[in-house]
Amino acid sequence: MWNQFFLLEEYTGSDYQYVGKLHSDQDRGDGSLKYILSGDGAGDLFIINENTGDIQATKRLDREEKPVYILRAQAINRKTGRPVEPESEFIIKIHDINDNEPIFTKEVYTATVPEMSDVGIIKTALLNMDRENREQYQVVIQAKDMGGQMGGLSGTTTVNITLTDVNDNPPRFPQSTYQFKTPESSPPGTPIGRIKASDADLGENAEIEYSITEGEGLDMFDVITDQETQEGIITVKKLLDFEKKKVYSLKVEASNPHIEPRFLYLGPFKDSATVKIMVEDVDEPPVFSKLAYILQIREDAQINTTVGSVTAQDPDAARNPVKYSVDRHTDMDRIFNIDSGNGSIFTSKLLDRETLLWHNITVIATEINNPKQSSRVPLYIKVLDVNDNPPEFAEFYETFVCEKAKADQLIQTLRAVDKDDPYSGHQFSFSLAPEAASGSNFTIQDNKDNTAGILTRKNGYNRHEMSTYLLPVVISDNDYPVQSSTGTVTVRVCACDHQGNMQSCHAEALVHPTGLSTGALVAILLCIVTLLVTVVLFAALRRQRKKEPLIISKEDIRDNIVSYNDEGGGEEDTQAFDIGTLRNPEAIEDSKLRRDIVPEALFLPRRTPAACDNTDVRDFINQRLKENDTDPTAPPYDSLATFAYEGTGSVADSLSSLESVTTDGDQDYEYLSDWGPRFKKLADMYGGVDSDKDS
Repeated sequence: MWNQFFLLEEYTGSDYQYVGKLHSDQDRGDGSLKYILSGDGAGDLFIINENTGDIQATKRLDREEKPVYILRAQAINRKTGRPVEPESEFIIKIHDINDNEPIFTKEVYTATVPEMSDVGIIKTALLNMDRENREQYQVVIQAKDMGGQMGGLSGTTTVNITLTDVNDNPPRFPQSTYQFKTPESSPPGTPIGRIKASDADLGENAEIEYSITEGEGLDMFDVITDQETQEGIITVKKLLDFEKKKVYSLKVEASNPHIEPRFLYLGPFKDSATVKIMVEDVDEPPVFSKLAYILQIREDAQINTTVGSVTAQDPDAARNPVKYSVDRHTDMDRIFNIDSGNGSIFTSKLLDRETLLWHNITVIATEINNPKQSSRVPLYIKVLDVNDNPPEFAEFYETFVCEKAKADQLIQTLRAVDKDDPYSGHQFSFSLAPEAASGSNFTIQDNKDNTAGILTRKNGYNRHEMSTYLLPVVISDNDYPVQSSTGTVTVRVCACDHQGNMQSCHAEALVHPTGLSTGALVAILLCIVTLLVTVVLFAALRRQRKKEPLIISKEDIRDNIVSYNDEGGGEEDTQAFDIGTLRNPEAIEDSKLRRDIVPEALFLPRRTPAACDNTDVRDFINQRLKENDTDPTAPPYDSLATFAYEGTGSVADSLSSLESVTTDGDQDYEYLSDWGPRFKKLADMYGGVDSDKDS
């Protein structure tokens, strides 16, 4: 069994540790074979003598690091290098020695043990250990190997033990009696004070619930638990009244909601205390005898009629006097007033149920000695109905009857309405007015259900004799006092087909030998009215067209002169045109907008170039005409453009004789004879004067 060797760990000798020996049957001891080693640690941890096959370990081995090494050995011919046997595998196992002491996985252990615990892995040395006395314990634990025998190693660790809490302590009030004060005006839900019971436990074991178990104010006060502070908050449950009760005594109990039954032997887990609450007096506003008042009054009540009364009094012990008033924001029309002393409500205006059925007002009661103390109460006044409105037709009735109608034929059903609202409901009666009942061609049939029918009284009607009948109908109610009204039903006589459908209700014109019929006269009158309307319209149109047109002639408008009926501003009108342009064509300003038309668009001002010196008049006109044709501000129709041009000078210079009177010397006019026959007359006139002077 050479394929398995054993070696002790942690060898401390100075020489290599002998492992074992390999030997081949082919080895004759002549040195022809060579042993080689390969595998885990070969050549490093393990070496082999290539001649003898001895295996040695060169280093200290640790089983805890590697317990088994797998190696391979082979014998080869030293000369040829060929193996003489197949390669063999073997293992080296490291034997364990006690070279490691026990080590705990943690340096410090933390454990929790419920107080009052039974026996466990770590046993309590004391009976009924109480967390409230001591909560933390520290224990050192030692572990030994080799079963604690001689030569074994050991290790230690620390265990911190915390006693966890259990509910083994009941709540306790630090005092048996508490006392609080609260004003009587405190609304429900107002906190009065706080009480707190102590509990030595922790967490949910220290949670406390408070309750009122008995006392005079059991229904007047309440207690709630503050979950954060575990305090009991005393609050007001109902409105307090100092005048009725000044002091309340309550018994408040504090208990644990989470109880462990195994500790019930320690006693009840609850405690109680007495709470006294003193109510303080507060100046309160007057209090009405009712939360709301409902009154009734007939709508025919006269002014100053008493509707009812309200009552309020000061609830304080002083019993201050009270005055009453009406909130005018709720009675803008001042229909009601109130006696400020006794609270009687009376009318100040007439009432009408049909206008307003309910009046909702507010009455104010104020202490006379302290006007700041006031209270309000709603007052609902219902106006009772009185039969003061007559019944009326539900709508305007206009019906027709066929010319071939038979007697007792229904032609219309009538209905009525009444603004009043009697207790027993409406009961209307219908009849013809007395003045029309005797000679009427129609009758009224009362259906006794607040409706009536109009019936024909004869056979056949003639629309040429009577085209329209006005039928007065009297409608009455059966209330007290009886109210009635008369309504008129218009009945037209019409031509109908065989089924009774209306076809025409207009009477055709009848020609009489003595004159024209009524229809013809109406037609003539309509024609006259139409003619008059036409004349008036024609005159109005002529008046609008009376304005003279811009272009008078219908000939070719390009040869026409456009006239403008626009009066200039005179000498003071310096904006009409620039007179300097007429005098000197070179003095031209920037063009201005035309004054004779309203420009539809704004164009850049057009600058007219100045005329060159010695420009011919024809060239000047052609130039201005071209500019006018291309002017975007010119009107769309042809118009006359006037230009004035003054030459820069002439050969004859000025022909004016105004300056001749300013010279004292004689003038020589002989040069006029050189100007030709056109100036002959002028030369004779001035030349003759000179000859007279010489003579």
